[in-house]
Parts: sequence; C-alpha cells; structure tokens
Amino acid sequence: MPADGFPVAMVSGVPVVATPEEVDVTNADGLRVALLDASGNGHKRFVVDMTNTRFCDSAGLHALVTAHRRAVDEDRELLLAISGAAVLRVFTLSGLDHVIPCFASLDEALGHTAVR
Repeated sequence: MPADGFPVAMVSGVPVVATPEEVDVTNADGLRVALLDASGNGHKRFVVDMTNTRFCDSAGLHALVTAHRRAVDEDRELLLAISGAAVLRVFTLSGLDHVIPCFASLDEALGHTAVR
C-alpha cells in the first residue's frame, strides 16, 4: 500500500481507489494523486471504494468533485461505493449523491461498470 494510504488496484478490469477510514485535509492531496493515477490509464470508468471510510470532510469532497469534473471532461466516469451512514449523509446533504453516481457496495459499483 502506498504511504499516502490510497492504493489503486484493478478489480474485474476496473481501476479502484480504496480510501481509508478518514478522508480529510491531512490526506486529500494523496487522494488527488491516486485519482489521477486511476483515471490516467485509459479506462472509461473507475471506482472510489469508500466502504471503509467513516469520515470525509470538505477537502475530500473537493478532491472527488475535481476528479469527477475531470472525468466528465475526458468522457470518463467516476463511481463511488459508499456504505458508511455518516459519509453518505455528507454526500446527500451536499447534493453530490445526485452528481456523482453512488452505490452501496463495491460489487454494485463494479456491476454498474459491467452493464455499461
């Protein structure tokens, strides 16, 4: 696992960025780097697996929104797997759950990539 805590792995042929228990201002730059890595490999879709994440602050949200916008500009798609109630609430309150596709599990997000 990289020192920044955001490993990027291929799962069922899809790049997946795994996030730690907390995503905040102290590690948001590492998330940005991992998202660039995942999106820069020529795949049309990539997934951020936040199922182990229990806290995400505005710096983390900003990194995800920036990656989503870049993906849209490059005709790619960023998908999120979020299972933690607190993290999902932040996405719901901010309206980002209507902007970035969110799924309750990594399997659901990967299933969505297979359908498309």
